[in-house]
Amino acid sequence: MRQLTYLILFALTSVIGQAQDAQFTQFYAASTYLNPAFAGTSIQSRMSANYRNQWPSIPNGFVTYNAAFDHFSPRINSGFGLLASHDRAGSGSLASTSISLQYAYEIRVTRNTFIRPALQFTYTNRSINFSRLVFPDQLVRGAETTLEEGIGRSVNFFDFGAGTLLNSTNYWLGVSVHHLNQPTESLYGRLLATLPMKISAHGGYKFKIRKGYSKKKKTAVVAFNYKSQGLYDQLDFGAYYEFDPLTVGLWYRGLPALKSNGYGYANHDSFAMIIGWNQGPYKVGYSYDFTVSQLSIGASAGSHEISISYEWANKQNRRLAKRRIIPCAKF
Repeated sequence: MRQLTYLILFALTSVIGQAQDAQFTQFYAASTYLNPAFAGTSIQSRMSANYRNQWPSIPNGFVTYNAAFDHFSPRINSGFGLLASHDRAGSGSLASTSISLQYAYEIRVTRNTFIRPALQFTYTNRSINFSRLVFPDQLVRGAETTLEEGIGRSVNFFDFGAGTLLNSTNYWLGVSVHHLNQPTESLYGRLLATLPMKISAHGGYKFKIRKGYSKKKKTAVVAFNYKSQGLYDQLDFGAYYEFDPLTVGLWYRGLPALKSNGYGYANHDSFAMIIGWNQGPYKVGYSYDFTVSQLSIGASAGSHEISISYEWANKQNRRLAKRRIIPCAKF
C-alpha cells in the first residue's frame, strides 16, 4: 500500500506540479546550459557532454544528460550554439527533452574586455510513460492499461531566454534568464501549470600563482553561481586549484542565512568535490556531491556527475583566440 500511495502521489504531482530545471554541479563544464552568452567562448569549436545521477539511493531518482556544440566566427564576432538536454525521473515515467539554438554577439569594450549579449530559443517535449506506473483501477480490474491514460501523455512548447557576459583577462560576470515567456507545461490541458522563469547570476576571478621551481602552470579560481526559480533559490560558491593537467575543486551549495524553503530549517544542500583532467583539446571532469540537507547522504548516496569536452580550431583562429580566451573555470 505504501508503494501504491507513492505511485498515486507521483502521478498527481506530474500532472499539476510546477517543474524546475535540472542542475549541474560542474555548471561551467555545461556553460552554454548555464548561459547562452557562453556560446562561442572556446578557441573556435567545442563539443561537450554531461551526465548527472542525483540521489541514486532513492528509487527512481533524477538522471540528466546534456550535449552541446558551439562555434565562434571571428569574421562576424558571433558565437553559435546547439544544446540538447534530457532529464528523467521516476522510473523514466516523467521525462523532459529539449533542443535549444543559441546566438551570442561579442563586443570589444577595451583591448582585453568584452561584452557578449545572447539569445536562446528552445523547443521542449515533456511526457509521462504510463506503462511504468501502476494505478488502483489496474489492480481492481486486473488490466494492463489504466483509465488515467486519458489525462494526457505529452506536451510540447516553445520558450526563449537571454543572457549577457562581461569578461576580461582575470574575471567574468554573467546573468542569464530562461523561460522568459513562462510556457504552460501541464500534461492535463485544463490545468494551468507554467514553467517558472529561472534567473542566474554567476562570475569568478582567476589568480595566477608563481611557478617557483616548477614549470607547470598554476592558477587558483574562485567562482559563484546564484539562481532563483519560482519559490526556490540557491547559491553555489567554491574554488579551484589548477596545476596542469589537473584541476581540483571544493564547492558548497545552499543559502544557510535564509529560510525561504518555509520549513524553518537552514537552507543547506551539499558540499561537492571536483577533479578534472585537461590535456590539449580534451577535458574530463568528475564530481561527487555530499548531501548535508535533511535528506542526509545515507538516504541519498549523494550525486555523481561526469563531464567531457573537446575543442579544436584552425591555425588562424587559434592565434586570434589567444587575445580573447575567457578565464572561466573549466569544471
